[in-house]
Amino acid sequence: MPDASQPAPKPPKKSAGRDLSAAIGVGVGLGAVIVASLFVVKAVFVGVVAVAVVVGLWELTKRLDERKGIRAPLVPLALGGAAMVVAGYVRGAEGAWVAMALTTLAVLVWRMTEPPEGYLRDVTAGVFAAFYVPFLATFVAMMLTADDGPQRVLTFLLLTVVSDTGAYAVGWRFGRNKLAPRISPGKTREGLLGAVAFAMVAGALCMEFLIDDGAWWQGLVLGLAVAVSATLGDLGESMIKRDLGIKDMGTLLPGHGGIMDRLDSLLPTAPVVWLLFVLFVGSG
Repeated sequence: MPDASQPAPKPPKKSAGRDLSAAIGVGVGLGAVIVASLFVVKAVFVGVVAVAVVVGLWELTKRLDERKGIRAPLVPLALGGAAMVVAGYVRGAEGAWVAMALTTLAVLVWRMTEPPEGYLRDVTAGVFAAFYVPFLATFVAMMLTADDGPQRVLTFLLLTVVSDTGAYAVGWRFGRNKLAPRISPGKTREGLLGAVAFAMVAGALCMEFLIDDGAWWQGLVLGLAVAVSATLGDLGESMIKRDLGIKDMGTLLPGHGGIMDRLDSLLPTAPVVWLLFVLFVGSG
C-alpha cells in the first residue's frame, strides 16, 4: 500500500530531444558565415552554397550506399552540382537546366564503368539526388542576382528559420495532435500553426523593410507559403530517413545532424520564394 505521506512523483519534463546549447552555437556560427559572405561579395556566398551542396550530396549518397546498397555516382554529382549552382547564378534558369541535363548525362555515363547489375537503380537515385539537392539550390543563387539579391536571400533564410523555430517552440509547448505520425511523430498540427503565424509576421516585416517595392501583405502570402513548403520539405526528408532507417543524414553539425538535416526545409522552399519574389517585385 503506497505511503500517503510521500509526495506524488512529479511528471517528467518535456525534453527538447537534442543538445540545445550545441545546436544554438552551431546555428549562430553558420549564420555569421552566411551573412558575412552574403553582404561582402556575392560570389563568395555562391561558393558557400556550392560547398553545402557538395557536402549534402556526399551525405545523401553515402547513406544510400550504406543502408540500401544504392551506389549513386558521387563524382559527377558533386562536380555537376557545383556547376549547377554557378550556372544558375551566371546564366539564370536556362543555365541551371542545361547544367542539370549535363549532370544527368554524366551520371548515366559514369555508372557505365561498373557492372550492369543495379544500373537503373543507381542512375535513378543519382538523377533524384541531382534534382533534390543542387537543382533546387540554384534558386537561391538566382535570387542573389537581383539588385537587392542579398536582402532577398536573407529574407528566404530568415523566414525558413523562423518557420522552423515557430513550429518547434509552439509544438513543444502546446502540441497535442500529431500532424503526420507515421512520417514524423514529433510534428504536431499546433506546431504547423505556430510555423504559419511566426512566418507570416516575419514575412510582413521583411517585405516592408528589406525588399525594394515590397508590401506587407505580400509578406503575409510569402510567410504562409514558406511555412507550408518548409514543413513539406522536412516531412519529405523524414520519409527518406525512415526508409533508410536512420535518425540523421550525418553528424557534421553538433545538435543538428548533417548538412542535409539543415537543408531539408530550405531546398524545397527556395523555388517557392524565388517565384513569389518574381511575381511580387520582379526579377531585377
